[in-house]
Amino acid sequence: MSDGPVTDIARILDESVEDDSEVIVERSLRPHTLDEYIGQRELKSNLSILLAAARQRGDAADHVLLHGPPGLGKTTLATIIARELGANIRYASGPAIERAGDLAAILTSLDERDVLFIDEVHRLNRAVEEILYPAMEDFALDVMIGKGPSARSLRLSLKPFTIIAATTRAGRISSPLRDRFGATYRLDFYDVADLRSIAERSARLLGVDLSPDGATAIARRGRGTPRVVNRLLRRVRDYAQINGDGRVDADTADKALAALEIDEEGLDGTDRKLLAAIIQKFGSGPVGVQALAAVLAEEPETVEDVYEPFLLRLGFLDRTPQGRIATDGARAHLTKLGYDVPPPRRAESEQPAFWGGASPTDESATQSETAN
Repeated sequence: MSDGPVTDIARILDESVEDDSEVIVERSLRPHTLDEYIGQRELKSNLSILLAAARQRGDAADHVLLHGPPGLGKTTLATIIARELGANIRYASGPAIERAGDLAAILTSLDERDVLFIDEVHRLNRAVEEILYPAMEDFALDVMIGKGPSARSLRLSLKPFTIIAATTRAGRISSPLRDRFGATYRLDFYDVADLRSIAERSARLLGVDLSPDGATAIARRGRGTPRVVNRLLRRVRDYAQINGDGRVDADTADKALAALEIDEEGLDGTDRKLLAAIIQKFGSGPVGVQALAAVLAEEPETVEDVYEPFLLRLGFLDRTPQGRIATDGARAHLTKLGYDVPPPRRAESEQPAFWGGASPTDESATQSETAN
């Protein structure tokens, strides 16, 4: 039996998680200021100006939309923004805000210049989203009182606040909502140098004796993602503790990561299974994401959000209107690992052009038919 709106709001805004040591450690590694935040230099430069201007005026900062692949630091940035503004932050998630009344109760509970962080904002339902429009634009809530012919609209004023929204799928946010954010920032994958710095910083916080070459070995397999680097560092630390003297160098990192089935490109078992499925079962493609998801026993959104971005970045995967295609680089990588790699179903010249244009082979065939 529900305890009513107060319980619902507490559930939605609750920052606590299950007593999971991994999550607790992960949180302890997060930077607390923009100066501590490694990478995303252009974003940090623009964001620091926005925050400094808001502090100087004494106003609530403009609403901010953060988008990019998972694990790049969107939640961390939201927390840093609140700290830099000297404001309180409330945490919510798009799927958890089920009713318009839930969001209305959250917004009316905010104090002046508070920050509301909404993760997975693309999963807000339309009824909830429409409550946000006047709230973000005019700091007001439009509430309907009564029903039928006697119903009337009442506008409630809200204290100025800042919404920070995060999403892995910016394209799924409706235009009216997206246009109400005063600043939109994309987080990109990190390079090896930045990931090495992150590994070294985390090692200091965890008390791990990490050599420079060990940090590089972990960073190279970090999939361009700080969250993955921190996770690999903890697993390598465990390996070094049990199978060595606790010191993490390149050799120890290589052995530990090999035991975890993470290869030198940073691909794990599921990544290789995805590429092998395209190459072996579907002749290197094209193949639709639904078919791939079925082979991997994953949701299509998981394939698109978790696995594909890194494979696309490596150049191991191509997206076409007809489906996904494994590239020559992917075939070469699996060949090196000992996989059976049959020739592609169609030659590269026969692959469909991305923009729908005819390939050279198609043009030749057309000219031949015309000539005949």
